[in-house]
Amino acid sequence: MRLDAIRALHAVVGLGAGVAVTEVSDRRDGPLSVGIELVRRPCCEGCGGPVWAHGSAKVKLADLPAFGRPVRLVWNKRRWRCPHSGCGVCTFTDQEPGIAPRRARMASRAARHATRRAGAGRTISEIAAGLGAGWHTVMAAVHRWGGALLEADMARLEEVTALGLDEIVLFRRGRYREKHWGTTIVDTRRGKLLDIVPGRSAQGATRWIEARSPRRRRRVRWGVMDLSGPYRKTFTDALPRARQIADPFHVIKLANSAIDDVRRRVQNETTGGRGTKHDPLYRTRRLLLTAAERVTDKGRHKLRGLLAAGDPHSEVRDAWHAKETLRGVYRIPSRALAAETLDELARDLQDDTFSPELNKLGRTLAAWRTQNANWHRSHVTNGPTEAANNLAKLIKRVSFGNANFDHYRTRVLLYAGKPDWTLLDTLTPR
Repeated sequence: MRLDAIRALHAVVGLGAGVAVTEVSDRRDGPLSVGIELVRRPCCEGCGGPVWAHGSAKVKLADLPAFGRPVRLVWNKRRWRCPHSGCGVCTFTDQEPGIAPRRARMASRAARHATRRAGAGRTISEIAAGLGAGWHTVMAAVHRWGGALLEADMARLEEVTALGLDEIVLFRRGRYREKHWGTTIVDTRRGKLLDIVPGRSAQGATRWIEARSPRRRRRVRWGVMDLSGPYRKTFTDALPRARQIADPFHVIKLANSAIDDVRRRVQNETTGGRGTKHDPLYRTRRLLLTAAERVTDKGRHKLRGLLAAGDPHSEVRDAWHAKETLRGVYRIPSRALAAETLDELARDLQDDTFSPELNKLGRTLAAWRTQNANWHRSHVTNGPTEAANNLAKLIKRVSFGNANFDHYRTRVLLYAGKPDWTLLDTLTPR
């Protein structure tokens, strides 16, 4: 009767003909323990000759649950010794990647399951609870198998023609919760996260790009970024042939910031303090930042009246006109005409008759003239990079804090990097 049960369980376990189920231990309120052993007798890994038995050791592996209960494989790993004195191999133990790779604490099929679940955005605690395993056991398996998948899926890095860079807060550490930054590297044409490197300086992203093959670097035609000096240096140094593009969203955001700065200063000068809900300029704060075509007739009438009441020198009005003129540049179909309009706007804003905030905006537009004008060549934005950042932040939220950058990177790339999951069944991690 016991033999028939073991045979039935061997069919359920399904580890292949070379694996024998030796015993089954069923303890109440505990995992189902299944003892296994390799049937074959190996040859020496060095000389290929016969070997002698040299003891054994039992290794426990977390496996997929069965019948609603967690399962532990207890692998009786036999140790073998080569009798030939001239052989460089002294002793070795049984190895079978189909069961588990070297030094693993989880069966291969369970590790693949955990990796897929992590790639779907599930928390490690949830996966560990489903397998009846520890958090560290599951995280080690996800990092090992996920890293092997990302390393094997080199097609992710092919056909990249537009590369986007953006910063992201990885975690906060220390007594004063100091921010630790990272840089996301995204294929903005396909919306695919390629990698995350620590730091937001030029060195990390430059090293990553220079580690790619010359053929892959030559294919990159566009380098997209916000108004970041370090990332501009990265593209200049690592991808000198790529045309740099300043993301339109961040350019308009800079103009909106100039409006807010002018409004707050004028508010303080005219009223002697911060704005309140009854002050005219405070009441215009949302209308000033709304796109002109989305403001109703009632809103335009309200905006004109409030500016007339609270903006005695038309400084806020000038900032609003500068923002709308800058927005209009991106609707110009001709690149040459758009570049000419940008140049004229940058020169006008640097005139002494305008406020210091608009002078600063004009200098920034002049410094980023080429990157702003290049948008009209490709119409590539950093939107996919911002989307990848949102997915990375989602993993950070469900992680309830990150303590290990490598683990975080693996989980984010599995979730947002769109790897080829069909490769997972063919892997044998180191």
